[in-house]
Amino acid sequence: MDGNPPKNQSFEIILGSSSIARRRILAEMGYDFTILTADIDEKSIRKENPEDLVTALAEAKADAIMTKLKSSGQLEEILRPTLLLTADTVVVYDGNIREKPSSEEEARQFIRDYSGSSATVVGSVLVTNLLTGRRIGGWESAEVYLLDIPDEVTDSLIEEGIVYNVAGGMMLEHPLVLPLVDTVVGSADCVMGLSKALTEKLIQDALIDDTK
Repeated sequence: MDGNPPKNQSFEIILGSSSIARRRILAEMGYDFTILTADIDEKSIRKENPEDLVTALAEAKADAIMTKLKSSGQLEEILRPTLLLTADTVVVYDGNIREKPSSEEEARQFIRDYSGSSATVVGSVLVTNLLTGRRIGGWESAEVYLLDIPDEVTDSLIEEGIVYNVAGGMMLEHPLVLPLVDTVVGSADCVMGLSKALTEKLIQDALIDDTK
């Protein structure tokens, strides 16, 4: 954090995600945090609308982590404001919701579709104040326009395996992908998994104590 004190000296943050990109974005925002993962079956939660789906998944992740904290007795031990931050991201291409590819064939098809085309990324953020119970969330979307993706780039991404860990097999910040991004309409951090502007707003809103 460049030697500067963290912005959240008066409260704690738990990031409920194993995403490296989300960790990096939250650290870039100047926050100190610990990490807990939900380990839920994301495929068991289905919604037709992408905004509804990412919202429901972020809520399910938060609920699962709160259950973990409660069963271990940690939830009752929280004495200062502690914010649990969960998120989810999907890609929408040609009207179809895409989550993490489940096979090489699917990953390859995803990337092939994006070549010289565009896709919409929809990402949710949910902040739960574990001390007050206040929960507030929202979502953002961004359009990504890509240049033609050479077959050798697709092969390298598949071989590396990183595409299996990201929604829609799309990792904008990858050094092989970044030069092929033509335009992003919206925030790049939304595409990468965590909208900075939305997250900042929700953090501040979640700290409001309605009882005062």
